Amino acid sequence: MGKPVEVMDKTETLAWLRRISGDIATVTIKRLEDTLPWYAEMPPARRSAVGLVAQAGITSFIQWYDDPGSTPWIASDIFAAAPRELLRSVSLQQTLQLIRVTVEVTEERVAGKGEHLREAILLYSREVAFAAADVYARAAEARGLWDARLEALVVDSILTGEADEELPSRIAALGWHGHGEVAVLVGTTPAQFDVDQLRRTARKLDVDVLIGVQGSRLVLVLGRAEPPTGSEDTVAELPFGEIAKRLEPGFGAGHLVLGPTVPALVDASQSARAALAGFAVARAWRHAPRPVEADDLLPERALAGDPLAKQTLVERIYRPLQAHSADLVSTLWAYLDNGRSLEATARELFVHPNTVRYRLKRVSEVIGWDATGPREALILQTALILGSIGTDATRRRPTAARRGPL
Repeated sequence: MGKPVEVMDKTETLAWLRRISGDIATVTIKRLEDTLPWYAEMPPARRSAVGLVAQAGITSFIQWYDDPGSTPWIASDIFAAAPRELLRSVSLQQTLQLIRVTVEVTEERVAGKGEHLREAILLYSREVAFAAADVYARAAEARGLWDARLEALVVDSILTGEADEELPSRIAALGWHGHGEVAVLVGTTPAQFDVDQLRRTARKLDVDVLIGVQGSRLVLVLGRAEPPTGSEDTVAELPFGEIAKRLEPGFGAGHLVLGPTVPALVDASQSARAALAGFAVARAWRHAPRPVEADDLLPERALAGDPLAKQTLVERIYRPLQAHSADLVSTLWAYLDNGRSLEATARELFVHPNTVRYRLKRVSEVIGWDATGPREALILQTALILGSIGTDATRRRPTAARRGPL
């Protein structure tokens, strides 16, 4: 006789729960408004969506109480009632607060109806909490995969220089907080690449970063991070060369090349082109430091046919010297041709060695490179050769034009 009575008790309990489910939902919505400020501040449409989730939870509990074996699909069905944008406007913490309020109201209404019913509510609330965590975890995973694809697309656009009108919005969608100057760092991908550690290091350096992995090549787009709002402490910004040194352990073995600094992210393709060109020829400098700046590889890049390197050498070295003084150009030529010997240069130019020293010092002041160093001497000699070739071609061009039609 005991078993039929137990079945009747459960049948009566289910009927009673179905009768009061509407009242429980109404009281739950009122409790949400009174106890959760974020719910009261939501737009009406989203409040309605949250209410649907709460009501679905109550209905699903009744179904689960009738058939506990339906846990997997009933718990997931609760959140299927919510529109997709609700996951972006309601955090996991707020969802758990919603579950807690709903459970509290339900417990209050079923108080005195038997310990088995109260235990069922607690068990079901646990399943719903796990289901909520699973929903948000899958949403976060999907967002992470989407962000990774979007970041790869943005970095690829910067590397190829094929920026379109959508690039700023894509960068904003990635949460880029960079402002002002930008530089591109190119190296090799380590065997065990820890992207999170690299991002943490960048944040400690007050740098925002976009990361692109292209097979064995690892590309970082570095930008100055926005200072915290309301912060009174002004920390001196590190130069990108020092930032590259701090990030160097996150790269694999091999050369690491830093592109020149550009004013803004929209100009990052210029830094990227120089960094990629430098990375392709870095092996030609036997004792290249790590990291090395792309501008320190200008001779190798020019010999490899990089038009940007040729243009940089001519515009930053040859033309400024030529515009300043023809004596500086002739002295630099003679000094480099004579194996960087002051005495031999002075004899060729019929001047005193101190005059040669003075002119070389002026060369360094005008262009920033010191001809007395072996590496910088190579850079300057390459610039002189390229500048002379360009000047000769310019001089011959009008003559060729005059020889046109007979």
